[in-house]
Amino acid sequence: MKFKLHINQTLSQLLAQEDTDGDKKITIDDKGPKSFLLQDEEGNSIAIEGTYQLSNLLQELALSKKENSDFAEINLDEITEDPVKRISRKIKDLYWNGLTRTIDAAGVKKILEDDKIENAVSYLYVPAGDGFAFEYFKNLEASNPTLKVVQLPENISPEYVLSLNKKPGILGLALQTKKDKTDGIPFVVPGGRFNEMYGWDSYFITMGLLIDDKTDLAFGMAENFKYQIDHYGKILNANRSYYLTRTQPPLYTSLIIDIIEKSNPDISWIERHLKTAIKEYKTVWMEQGKRLTPNGLNRYRAEGIGLPFEVEEGHFDDILEKYAPKYNLSTREFEKKYLEREILDADLDHYFTHDRSMRESGHDTTNRLVGICADLNTVAINSLLYKYETDISFLISNYFSDKFIYSNDVVYSGDYWNQKAEERKERINELCWNEETGIYFDYNFKLKEQHYFEAATTFYPLWAKIATQEQAEILVQKTLPKFKMKGGIAGSTKLSVAGVSEHAPVRQWDYPFGWAPHQIFLWKGLLNYNFHNEAQEMIYRWLWLITRNAVDYNGTIPEKFDLSISSHKIFAEYGNVGTEFNYITEEGFGWMNASYQFGLTLLNPDLKKKLSDLTDPDTLF
Repeated sequence: MKFKLHINQTLSQLLAQEDTDGDKKITIDDKGPKSFLLQDEEGNSIAIEGTYQLSNLLQELALSKKENSDFAEINLDEITEDPVKRISRKIKDLYWNGLTRTIDAAGVKKILEDDKIENAVSYLYVPAGDGFAFEYFKNLEASNPTLKVVQLPENISPEYVLSLNKKPGILGLALQTKKDKTDGIPFVVPGGRFNEMYGWDSYFITMGLLIDDKTDLAFGMAENFKYQIDHYGKILNANRSYYLTRTQPPLYTSLIIDIIEKSNPDISWIERHLKTAIKEYKTVWMEQGKRLTPNGLNRYRAEGIGLPFEVEEGHFDDILEKYAPKYNLSTREFEKKYLEREILDADLDHYFTHDRSMRESGHDTTNRLVGICADLNTVAINSLLYKYETDISFLISNYFSDKFIYSNDVVYSGDYWNQKAEERKERINELCWNEETGIYFDYNFKLKEQHYFEAATTFYPLWAKIATQEQAEILVQKTLPKFKMKGGIAGSTKLSVAGVSEHAPVRQWDYPFGWAPHQIFLWKGLLNYNFHNEAQEMIYRWLWLITRNAVDYNGTIPEKFDLSISSHKIFAEYGNVGTEFNYITEEGFGWMNASYQFGLTLLNPDLKKKLSDLTDPDTLF
């Protein structure tokens, strides 16, 4: 049944009656009657009841309004649609499009316009080795007076990156030319203020794209990964000037394998990307003294000078106020002088080495890594690199007859990479596994002891297939209950943050917050070791939380959740991205979208029905 409605008139009446807090959404927090009589010009009428249906009506009207029409035909089936089907459909048909960007003539304005940079001029930096891109963007600059295109030097030092803080900007990504037309290769951003291509977000986003048959976009993500390694030396934290010295968790080989399984690319595509993945492994992760430590395991170790540029004024007050009195300055004055390097302090520089490394880990921030990150062989990075080694072995053995020509004088076999993986697995289990607690801890290679902080990264060895079956059983039976909450697993146990001062910053990657990457790694890990019932439970809990939140809050799909209250309403550093919009979200949030679509591919039909009914997980499990 369809209703032909006057858009502005219906919107005004609906908001006046139901949006009682004036936030341009209809949620359970609004105090309206939660019943709206829908009438069209032909005399048809029906009452739209409850928060969910009313917010759906608001969303459909908002979408119709964008088409610059006075009237809209609203399909009643979309107002009353099963919430699971609606969320999944919106992700597939709307959100991915809303998150897609290109850096080219058509897309550069959208990528440059955000709230991070307040300069009158928008800077676009192009790598030294891409003359074609520099010429393309210089031509674009000529017709855009607010755009300034700068070619980077071949050698990018931390000192040079520091100098760019006075003129921060976006880093160019891959271009393609088809039929004499040059365009940027599309990529998908996380959403909200994260309006650029982020490192590990991109892997999870690509998982979602492949599930939703957005194959061209998935290939674009891979090409832009390759471009970053080839031209910037690493997969960047994000393609901004102040991230040039920082990478993120390595998931490139997982992305390659996912694409192969979904779309079966030709052998030349696999060869190109495998070579680049090996290059990244060798140059980013395996140079001794940088991210490789003497015991053969790895750490996060970002370069850079002074304060991380991306944080807002006041973010580091808890640490800066300890140093400012030493220089007889207020905290604000000290922050300014330290940021501009008028004051040099070796101890504080050391602290920020750890801080940048923590941000490189993707876990920005967690009490687990504050002030110590660069001293730790983290379970996370070594699990990811173990999977790199086994992935590379798999690709060589299955696609190149166990003989991969990396360069003129280097030929690799699958066995070579398997051996590296076995050596890493042995060291992880020796140094990081704690039999008594049943947890994989990070290892402090300087103090030669385990770093006792119970984090969700303990489940990464299940995802990477590092754990023995016995260890897996301990992790599932003894450890998982410590992390499990109504809506999924938290970033850490409550015990691990029990001793943190109430005056300290609320770290968003710790208890009680829940994140999509941790859930996805756990689900895959449980399935790797045949814990199917446990996997179904944990998938259901997370999808229930996303669905419940979207139903109650106008379709909101946030960056993360507070699992202690099963809500997107976060009291923590940085707030919560993906929650600020008018009428309808047209993006969701990248890895949250992906976790929903991925979870639905795994959830059994009976639980999907329970999910549509919003059955409380604590009554099921």
